[in-house]
Amino acid sequence: MPSDRLDRVRLGGVVPSHVAVIMDGNGRWAGERGLPRHLGHREGMKSVREVVEGSVEAGLDNLTLFAFSTENWKRPLQEVSALMGLLQLYARKEAADLRRQGVEVHVLGDLDRVDESTRSAVEQLAERTRGGDRLRLNLMISYGGREELLRAARALADRVRSGELQSSEIDDEALEDSLFTRGLPDPDLLIRTSGEHRLSNFMLWQLAYTELHMSPVYWPEFDREHLFEAILDYQRRDRRFGRVSAGVQAS
Repeated sequence: MPSDRLDRVRLGGVVPSHVAVIMDGNGRWAGERGLPRHLGHREGMKSVREVVEGSVEAGLDNLTLFAFSTENWKRPLQEVSALMGLLQLYARKEAADLRRQGVEVHVLGDLDRVDESTRSAVEQLAERTRGGDRLRLNLMISYGGREELLRAARALADRVRSGELQSSEIDDEALEDSLFTRGLPDPDLLIRTSGEHRLSNFMLWQLAYTELHMSPVYWPEFDREHLFEAILDYQRRDRRFGRVSAGVQAS
């Protein structure tokens, strides 16, 4: 059935080129139903599929999903193992469909900390979807914004120490070139589910001027209609980037 919200998105103006999502609420969704947390994460896989397909339908260029944070390593070993298993399952089950839809997967983060089986699975997913030209899907795995900035600072310091770069040449472009997101435009819209109002160490540099949409819906219940509603909310915003709105004179 055609979506009224999707029609409104297509008629509503500029569609965000890059949407980032903090997928939150799996554990609480499971807890409220008396289920173990890992079943909440598993149910959330359906929402990943919904949002990817909705992003293709809406005409996004880039979708970035916060799949596993550096802080998640502190969770109980059983839950971490379950999350790694779900990443492997997603890579196996979704690769063919993602390729069919023209989705190219990129995996960004500190993969050195990820076990060999999971790392191999997500790297194969990226390889099997290479060349997709409708949507770039970025899976942030073992990622943290502060850690990313520290990593970039060390890389720039090494370049200065080696004489490749002068400290006076370090600017926005040089720093951005050292981030995991090198070459990506900053997100236009960030969606966080489950009603929380935090960035949770996600893309701290890249979100400086991003519009925020906080949804009360737990991630396992978030579908493409909720995505379209977030985009409609974005289309109602007046993005000024520190400037005065069009037609308004500065005092």
